[in-house]
Amino acid sequence: MNRIILLVVVIAVFSCGKKELPADLVIRGGTIYTVDPEKPTAEAIAIRKGTIVAVGTTADVQPFITEETQILELNGRTATPGFIEGHGHLMGIGYNELELDLMKAKSFDEIVSMVKDAAEKAKPGEWITGRGWHQDKWTVKPERQIKGFPVHDALSAVSPNNPVFLRHASGHAGFANAKAMEMAGVNQLSREKLRQEAAEGGEVIRDERGNPTGLFNERAQSLIADHIPENTAERDEEALRLAMRACLRNGITSFHDAGASREAIDLYHKFKTDGKLALGLYVMITGGDRDLVYEWFKKGPEIDTTGWLTVRSVKLHCDGALGSRGAWLLQPYSDRAEWYGMATLPMDTVLKTSREALKYGFQVCSHAIGDRANREVLDRYELALKEAKVPLATHRFRIEHAQHIDPADLPRFASLGVIPAMQAIHMSSDRPWAIDRLGEKRIVEGAYMWQTLLKSGARIVNGTDAPVEPVNPIPCFYASVTRKTLQGQPDGGYEPNEKMTREQALKSYTLDAAFGAFEERLKGSLQVGKRADLTIFSQDLMTIPEDKILSTTVSVVVVDGKIAYSGDQQ
Repeated sequence: MNRIILLVVVIAVFSCGKKELPADLVIRGGTIYTVDPEKPTAEAIAIRKGTIVAVGTTADVQPFITEETQILELNGRTATPGFIEGHGHLMGIGYNELELDLMKAKSFDEIVSMVKDAAEKAKPGEWITGRGWHQDKWTVKPERQIKGFPVHDALSAVSPNNPVFLRHASGHAGFANAKAMEMAGVNQLSREKLRQEAAEGGEVIRDERGNPTGLFNERAQSLIADHIPENTAERDEEALRLAMRACLRNGITSFHDAGASREAIDLYHKFKTDGKLALGLYVMITGGDRDLVYEWFKKGPEIDTTGWLTVRSVKLHCDGALGSRGAWLLQPYSDRAEWYGMATLPMDTVLKTSREALKYGFQVCSHAIGDRANREVLDRYELALKEAKVPLATHRFRIEHAQHIDPADLPRFASLGVIPAMQAIHMSSDRPWAIDRLGEKRIVEGAYMWQTLLKSGARIVNGTDAPVEPVNPIPCFYASVTRKTLQGQPDGGYEPNEKMTREQALKSYTLDAAFGAFEERLKGSLQVGKRADLTIFSQDLMTIPEDKILSTTVSVVVVDGKIAYSGDQQ
């Protein structure tokens, strides 16, 4: 009798223990893609205190449900691990919403009209800034162009009392009006100053008389930008709030911030302390502030095991962009004879930073778009790694963009353990005109080489480079698997052998993106013990016809086990 009583007590205690561990949230009723090779799909998932506690069938999750458990029914929708933006500029997204958004402009005249409206509302002397224009995407070209860019006359005519500076979509060039150039002291007589800026990795485009046209390329942008008043703390905070809100409504649960300033990092810490961070941040320190870089080297990486805010990498800016012809090439541009683009950072600095980063436990992430920039950076990485004798699996150095690579250098990413952080959406947006820059041979053999890199053993980190492109991952996913423009052209896609499979594309936005931030044990797949970050889509991205992918929307976003966004509530 005593044994029976003891058994009843043990069962009761066990049952009580089970009831003390209910799930806070259960998601069920649709296909869940886990990105776990052992269990690639599931029907339901249970979450407790921000951590996944069960993944499996509806029956597997049932024991975790009590009256206190919140149930989220998928109703046929699809869940994946939370999408990770693998390369973007968080504050830039926020400021893009506060300034003129020129991304959808179809002509220079349309931009002039937008500036005219802004100037009519602005106080005399107040700066008008914006970003997003791209001359190769205009359907109507200006009558007068110099080296493929417009001249400032029409812009200056509608804004005589306000300095204007409009950044290119790539961020690698800017366009100024006469008032801005006057304030900066840039004119025909400042040729020595302009030559010096060109020698230091920039270019000021001038007309036949030597007058600046208004286009400032690469580092020459500082001639104008240095005169723009700094943002206030209040404006910075508003920009960050807007940026995080934009990420959530687009299904982004973590963000790799590619080149954060001292002020931005301080703001991220403030938001974390105040409990206001809405998504996980992996921060690359801007390499342009050498004092900041070495301050961090001395104190060491900041690694947040909860996944909210980690600072452990340095972003180096090594060349320009194809759109502005700033990407550094081994051979001249096809549409600008004798022009090779430019290095925007001495390669000795890349080598020195790589050596120091390995010494102090930091990752290096180098912007390199042109084939020469990619080769030069790989060479410096290889030298630093050989000297340090670091195991390939530990350093995880990255090349950001890796857009155009000489065929001889493609296998080096995998052999050196270097991660190509590539934005598939750039192929969709740029490929129609990039062939003019590079010619067919270089495009076919070395541009946007996703499948070749994957087959060589490299792991691709995907993303949008927002605000260069919208932060929405769905068009990027579409570009990854179709290699088409967002208008569905051409049939079969550009260089179709380089398409990603849907499984590869999903992994590049989840588990491989987490790997690129040393967070694959915490994020990137839906497994027991991992942080509960999920994105729920209106359609099944893995099975719907490709022409339906772009109509997919984000329904719900879960961050750290809590519903952070719901389309039904917007």
